[in-house]
Amino acid sequence: MATTSTPRFASQAPAIFQQRRVDALVSLQKAAQQITNILELDELLDFIVHRIAVDFGCIESSILLIESDQFHLAAVHGCQVFKKGERWPVTEGISGQVVVTGRPHYAPDVSQELHYAACEPDTRSELVIPLTVGDRVIGVFCASHHELDAFPPAQIELLKALAGHIAVAVDNAQRIRQERQQVQRLHQDHEEARRIQETLLPRQTPHAPGFAFEAEWLPAGVVGGDWYDYIPLSEGRWALVLADVSGKGMPAALMMSAVRGMVRSLAPLASGPGEVLSRVNQMLLEDVSTGRYVTMIYAVLDPSSRRLTFASAGHPWPLLCHGGDVRPLHTDAGMPLGLFPSQFTEHVVTLCHDFRLLFYTDGISEALNRDNEEFGSCRVAEFVANHDCSASNLLQDIREFSGDRGPSDDATLILLRSV
Repeated sequence: MATTSTPRFASQAPAIFQQRRVDALVSLQKAAQQITNILELDELLDFIVHRIAVDFGCIESSILLIESDQFHLAAVHGCQVFKKGERWPVTEGISGQVVVTGRPHYAPDVSQELHYAACEPDTRSELVIPLTVGDRVIGVFCASHHELDAFPPAQIELLKALAGHIAVAVDNAQRIRQERQQVQRLHQDHEEARRIQETLLPRQTPHAPGFAFEAEWLPAGVVGGDWYDYIPLSEGRWALVLADVSGKGMPAALMMSAVRGMVRSLAPLASGPGEVLSRVNQMLLEDVSTGRYVTMIYAVLDPSSRRLTFASAGHPWPLLCHGGDVRPLHTDAGMPLGLFPSQFTEHVVTLCHDFRLLFYTDGISEALNRDNEEFGSCRVAEFVANHDCSASNLLQDIREFSGDRGPSDDATLILLRSV
């Protein structure tokens, strides 16, 4: 009995085709995983066009992203005509049609396509797939081949599936880039704000025979609500100002800038510290309804008589050390500025020839360590009692006390002493 046999190569054909399909699916899965793991946009796009060109034998692959009604050639592999970064209207070519329809377009013979824009002279077939996120087309993926009808249906389906992964990955990478750019712009704005705020602080210390001035300013953030100043007055006198706006950061810094302008405009004209505080308080009540308040010490030093006249608006009491005796300079309770109409009593102290006087904000005494323990006014007083104390040393003590926790509030001080 005669028998027939199937040629060996014919029986192997389905198995070969199946293996190729499996290999393609595995390649698709690996590519999708790698695409998902790349967060840098340029690196992601370059990887995609190179990987697809190699795996699918394309002479060219590219990704066009839509930016302001233009195509931006964000990545390209194999094209010698157009370069990465070039732009053209989003309405041009097959890619423009795909954006309008939102559906892939396959051109098995590009010579039959009215809107085809050639990139490589050897291109014979081209596949363009929209990159869609939700209902938005964010760009298109293009693949070209030097053979007619080079993309079989199974391969087109694979590329369409891969385009879904590409769209999500590109959208994520764009969002990450935008967030980083926003953070960078915010950082630049903050640095500029800090530089501006630093220019509002005194650049030089006063020249007053027999007296030395030191000051330190440490905002808890990039900018802060603390402020100090030295303002020259008539007859060789100097106004010393230390203020603290409630809160921290940019709002407090803007408020402090306004207060600085008020104080500097009033200082040469006012009769004394009490009038300055009263008029600043009234201006804040009338013109600045932010809900924030300001504590302030305003003092006038007359070097010739060694008299210091000062008034306080809810500020921590200054510490005066005569010889080795440290005492707070108690004042009548003056309300912080910007809350209610208030009067501010002036106090006068005559400074001996061996003294230290410390004005400070509550960011000094209320600095916290990792155990939530405050630095405290007792430590501040002990520091002032030390004849060799300095403003920079006190701030260093605060930093060491706070440790890794860092400052929880703006910290500023003025140290006045005899020389």
